[in-house]
Amino acid sequence: MNAQHLPSTTHIAFASFIGTAIEFYDFYIYAMASALVIGQVFFPVEDAATQVLNAFLTFGIAFVARPLGAIFFGHFGDRIGRKATLAASLLVMGVSTLLIGCLPGYNTLGPWAAALLCLLRFGQGLGLGGEWGGAALLATESAPAGRRAWFGMFPQMGPSIGFLLATLSFLALSLYLSEAEFKAWGWRLPFFASALLVIVGLYVRFKLAETPAFSKALAQHRTLRTPIKTLLKLHSRPVLLGALAMTVCYNLFYTATVFCLSYGTKTLNIPRVEFLQMLCVAVMFMALITPVAARLSDAFGRKPILLTGCLLAILVGFALSPLMGSGSMLAITIFLSIVLLLMGVTFAPMGAFLPEQFPVSVRYTGAGLTYNLGGILGASTAPFVSQLLVDNGGLVWVGYYVSAMAALSFFAVLALPSAPVKDY
Repeated sequence: MNAQHLPSTTHIAFASFIGTAIEFYDFYIYAMASALVIGQVFFPVEDAATQVLNAFLTFGIAFVARPLGAIFFGHFGDRIGRKATLAASLLVMGVSTLLIGCLPGYNTLGPWAAALLCLLRFGQGLGLGGEWGGAALLATESAPAGRRAWFGMFPQMGPSIGFLLATLSFLALSLYLSEAEFKAWGWRLPFFASALLVIVGLYVRFKLAETPAFSKALAQHRTLRTPIKTLLKLHSRPVLLGALAMTVCYNLFYTATVFCLSYGTKTLNIPRVEFLQMLCVAVMFMALITPVAARLSDAFGRKPILLTGCLLAILVGFALSPLMGSGSMLAITIFLSIVLLLMGVTFAPMGAFLPEQFPVSVRYTGAGLTYNLGGILGASTAPFVSQLLVDNGGLVWVGYYVSAMAALSFFAVLALPSAPVKDY
């Protein structure tokens, strides 16, 4: 591509942001639907608790698929380039999301409805598994010197904006539709809207060039035939530690947005509209702190910011029971806001921190696999485990669970190196 037609850093930052925003929007509309309606639509009528647990199990399937998506898309991202791979991952996610919106429920298809839902949820996980690693590299491998965390922040902004769009979608449906309309067809509308967003994302990404770091590796024939083999042989330690470091981010987010949404609406009987409004307020704290944490990690290093966030997250676990259990709208909003703010603190530096652990030849695979393995431990089971804990021991045990996950991440971050690999 001619130099004068190379995309600007603004275009690159926007492209890394828009893709993650769309894919996480897709992911989060399912998370909200699983807390509100999936169990009722796709599973037989039993007791309400069993329906909720079944819905949360389908929620977790995508997290099992995400590491597989990271390996699959990472293979091509490290061999042929970041650009085409990112477009393909976005397309897989978009098609899966649209088909979930079209899928008939249990009353029409019987057990096949749940089986097909699981298959499409698996497809969502594959697509998202290939998204984050590529988006983070698109931003950080194009970043000016000394601003890698700032540019790595743009894909990290995607989840908060995607979540806000998802929450506003369900909030609007709750305001304008009856409960029967919402259950019958209204919940499907955000899934249909995803198709339009995916078209926008594909258009933006097809106008990109390859990143300078990968273009140089390609020109020097430093790409690998099987990146995953080299990654696991030479770089398994940062993969495992990085996955544990990500646990705090995932656990904080999905405890607040899936478990607390389900608990608040079904156990505390808070109207869905009001709880979604509370989440909209809370996620703004995540969006606002993300660029601040990125700036601080460029100025003071990734590890000090991450370790501070983990320590605070350990403490916030002890606040879960008194604040959520109070039933007070103000107390619950404060709790949700603190949790999502700490999610932003621990999440923002990861856009630079995880890719910095790997050389360019395995960076797409390494960063993506690390990020998504963390989701299996930190997110896939978080709503399910939290529901079991609250059913059998009470809210205080959910808080202990949050604190334990944060402590695990603290020690993992402590064990990882601060300096990036030499070929960044």
